[in-house]
Amino acid sequence: MANGAEIVAKYLEEEGVEYVFGLCGHTILALLDALAYKTKIKFITCRHEQIAAHAADGYFRVTHKPGIVLVHVGPGMTNAITGVANAALDSSAMVVIAGDVPSFHFGQDPHQEIKLHLDGGQYEIYRPFVKRAWRVHDVKFISDIMARAVNIATSGRPGAVLVDVPMDIFSKPCDRSTENLTRRKVTGKRIAGDASEIDKAIRMLQAAKNPILYLGGGVILSDASQEATRLAEYFGIPVATTLMGKGAIPEDHPLSIGMTGFWGTPLANEMTKQADLLLAIGTRFPETDSSSWLPQYTFAIPPTKLIHVDIDPHEIGDVFPTEIGIIGDAKAVMQSMLECAKSNYSKKDWVKDPVVDKISKSKEAWLREIEKYQTSDAVPIRPERLLKVVREVLPRDGIIVTDVGWNKNGVGQQFPIYHPRTHLTPGGLATMGFGPAAAIGAKIGAPDKVVIALVGDGAYGSVPSVVATAVENDLAIIWVVMNNSAFAVIRGLQKGAFGRVACTEFRKVKTGEEYNINYAMLAKAYGAEGYRVENPKDLKPILEKAVASNKPTILDVVLDPNVFVPTTGHWDIKDIYAGEI
Repeated sequence: MANGAEIVAKYLEEEGVEYVFGLCGHTILALLDALAYKTKIKFITCRHEQIAAHAADGYFRVTHKPGIVLVHVGPGMTNAITGVANAALDSSAMVVIAGDVPSFHFGQDPHQEIKLHLDGGQYEIYRPFVKRAWRVHDVKFISDIMARAVNIATSGRPGAVLVDVPMDIFSKPCDRSTENLTRRKVTGKRIAGDASEIDKAIRMLQAAKNPILYLGGGVILSDASQEATRLAEYFGIPVATTLMGKGAIPEDHPLSIGMTGFWGTPLANEMTKQADLLLAIGTRFPETDSSSWLPQYTFAIPPTKLIHVDIDPHEIGDVFPTEIGIIGDAKAVMQSMLECAKSNYSKKDWVKDPVVDKISKSKEAWLREIEKYQTSDAVPIRPERLLKVVREVLPRDGIIVTDVGWNKNGVGQQFPIYHPRTHLTPGGLATMGFGPAAAIGAKIGAPDKVVIALVGDGAYGSVPSVVATAVENDLAIIWVVMNNSAFAVIRGLQKGAFGRVACTEFRKVKTGEEYNINYAMLAKAYGAEGYRVENPKDLKPILEKAVASNKPTILDVVLDPNVFVPTTGHWDIKDIYAGEI
């Protein structure tokens, strides 16, 4: 007769799970034993639970298979919170399995119990950001709960769920079978949308003079990039994206105008603001993509009319008033839109349309504006030069993982993405530490692709042990550390708002001397390859060498700390600092 841990392990294997990310602890030893000796599932040991959650998140983003995280009671579970919340806000499917104190000791202060408001109450901690949290009270229910957990995490708008298991439940025998559990889930996940509303939307699209197709992360999650491209080409509609939507259409497509918002492209902000109709698909209109929703910068809704498509009804009309709101899966809705369009209207011959010429000339002008920085031989190295080299070396279908700061914002604005699921970034929670760790899951999920994590020194310094996991698992990840001895974006905001800096630079307290960590040496201490790059002319050959080596590698690139990402939109944080709002 199997015990609770063996039932969980068997179910996960039958569900097709190949990897579980986590860190050991005494409350989960039974499940670790079952995974190791009763299944072929590989446990990826991380040195911190936040890293494990980010790695599982990265794994989901490149595979669209749920990331499974296994953590210990108390501090194990709380350490993972940031990574789980990041996944939840970015709609990544994740199942967190947490060990708990023995159920018969609830409320007695057993080792590491959290019970300040509820005996055995640790599962309550996750309630604000997971789709559902369970605490297993009886081993006979554990198989059913696991099936429901995976179903809820992966259905509708994907997200994180928690299954909290007291350690005695893992060890109790149970005669419940896992047979047919993998069939207890939603198999048809494409919500098609209301046909009459889709018909109205297509008629509005056909009549519009300056329409824009606006694609968010929901398009990536729905695997709807082909449909988005076909819809854009059928009507000849310019396409803008959110940060999370990068890659929904190849960014060298003649109709692509780039990312909107504070760090968006000038063209995207201009054209979305002037649009008479915006067809937005799979986006919640986040603040940085929407220039704090101020009408003079990115979106002027109204007078621009909005058609909003989203699988989550709570997002429709939440920020902007809508003319038509369609609840549905991005892929299914766009398929229906294309069918409706083909039945009623001819395909537009857009190749020679004046708007295409405008897009081309505007892109060329923008490239000319930043080209002098992309080709600069200045020392310290300019970040634009680094981004250009990384894009040249990374294959079109290679995976770029960013964190927060120059890397995230600069990539959003100046780094073209050509394929879906190849741009991984922390969107909603904007978590520092995501990039170095998510690269672990990305490489495990896509072992044949080049994976480069472009991250700041602040981010890498927060989770340096990621390279140990890569060395242990032979993961050929390249971390390009943008080393400028500061939390540079925050430092820039601080300098702009207050005219001085405090606590945003890395300096020795007694002398004020700059404190610059040599991450290349750190890489070698972990058993990886490491290179320190101070001359821009060395960037490309060293990065090409790192890719060819097929080994875990850190490139420690010394950058100019006084260069900031151009802000073509607006963020009202500046007005808040000034006390104007």
